[in-house]
Formats: sequence, C-alpha cells, structure tokens
Amino acid sequence: MHLTNPNWISYPGYSELLVGFNDDSVNSNAKEWNPNINLLEFLDQQEGFEDRVAAFASWDVFDWIINTERNDFTINSGGYPFYDEKLTPKQQWLNTFIEDVPSPWYGSAVRWDAFTFEYAFEYLKLNKPRFLYISFDETDEFAHQREYDKYLNTANRSDGYIKAIWDWTQSNEMYRGKTTMMITTDHGRGSYEHGAWGSHGDGVPGAEFLWTAIIGPDTPAIGEMTNTDTIATSQLAATLGYLLGYDFISNQPVGHVVDPMVGLIK
Repeated sequence: MHLTNPNWISYPGYSELLVGFNDDSVNSNAKEWNPNINLLEFLDQQEGFEDRVAAFASWDVFDWIINTERNDFTINSGGYPFYDEKLTPKQQWLNTFIEDVPSPWYGSAVRWDAFTFEYAFEYLKLNKPRFLYISFDETDEFAHQREYDKYLNTANRSDGYIKAIWDWTQSNEMYRGKTTMMITTDHGRGSYEHGAWGSHGDGVPGAEFLWTAIIGPDTPAIGEMTNTDTIATSQLAATLGYLLGYDFISNQPVGHVVDPMVGLIK
C-alpha cells in the first residue's frame, strides 16, 4: 500500500486518508485549515448521522486537518480537556488529570495516547456514535527519538486499546456483528537497514509505503493480502463510505473502493 501525496509526512497523509485524494497545496504540518471535504463531515450531513460522528486525536493539528472552523461535530485533540453536554465520571477525572500531566512533546500539541484512548472509549460507551475516528501518536514520537524499546512498547499498548474497543463492540447488542474497524497509518518509515527507521518524509526511501488492516461483517477474513493490485491511502475514505452505504463525494474525485475490503472479490 502506498501514499499518493509526495510529502510522506503527517498532515498530508491524514488529509489523503480522510478526503480521498492528494491535494498539492497540503504539503506541510502547518496549522492551516484543510479546504477539502473529509469523510467525517460528509457523514455528519447524512440522515441518521447527526451528532453521531466524532474524532479523538493525540495531535492537536487534527483541528485543522478535519477543520473545526467549518465543522461542529465532536472533535477533541491535543493536550486539552474534553467538554460535552454529558461527561462520564472518568471523562471528568481525565479533564482534571490531563492538565497535571505535561506532555514531553511540543507542549500541549501532543498528548499521551492513553488520554486519547480513554476519552474516545468513554465517548463510545456513553454516546454510541455511528462513526468514530481515533488517532494515536506515540509510536511516531518515540521513533523520531530513536527509542526502539519505547516504540515497541507503545505499539503494543495501541494493540491493547484496539482490542478493548473491538471486544466491547462485539459484546454490545447495538454494535455486535454490525461494526467495521479499519486500522492504518499516515505514512511509513525509512528502512532499518539504512538506519532510517526513525525518519520519514520525501527524502526517506520507503516512507511512502504503509499498511492497513480491516475487520468487520462485510470483509472476508482472508488474512494478509499479497500479489494484489496496488492500494493507495486515497482509496480508504471511499471504502469506508461504501461499507456505510454511501458513495463518498468530496470536492475533487476520490480514490475508488478497495474491492477485497468490502467483499466484492472473494
């Protein structure tokens, strides 16, 4: 799987993932409003999705990627408390605690993934959204610091977060047998052999390659796919839209649906 954007950094990668195409004007991690229509705001405008779309992210730039200036569905990112009409006791505790636990990265721009997971998991259980987007960050930070042990440990913790969410959906009558989970990244990393595993960007060979995993009632359990047509990140928004019963439309043509992910190729 590969990126279609030539930058191989986070904002362009997340934008490609969520809007379904590469926009050459989106070429840095600067806090600039994304002009393109993303899948979340598209769904938020569909009948039955009102107040049923939410996003939680460890990196505060997601406010610009998803564009909170243009959208008013639930978005919480960075080192900031979460405010909503209803909060669970744990969310209230997290709001107090997050201000007492400084992040080691960029002040309030990046928070520990544990906050993102707990905020999102509590929101899922209380509000029952139809589309929930979660973005973690720690693996990228520890890779940049070239701390491989912490990189592996946080990846393992992320696996645990993902398992907890999946197990809960499969134990809940509303979600059981009707939930699809997609897991992917915003970019790849350089090769270990060339000592570039801690880096990414357009000057780092290999950083354009990444992966995705998907599980759900409409996706055949065929394991790792090899010798297939090349898949691009720009195809994932349309694929998720299809699984929800919609033909995702943005302000530019989007990548086509990945057929094996939606059961069109057995």
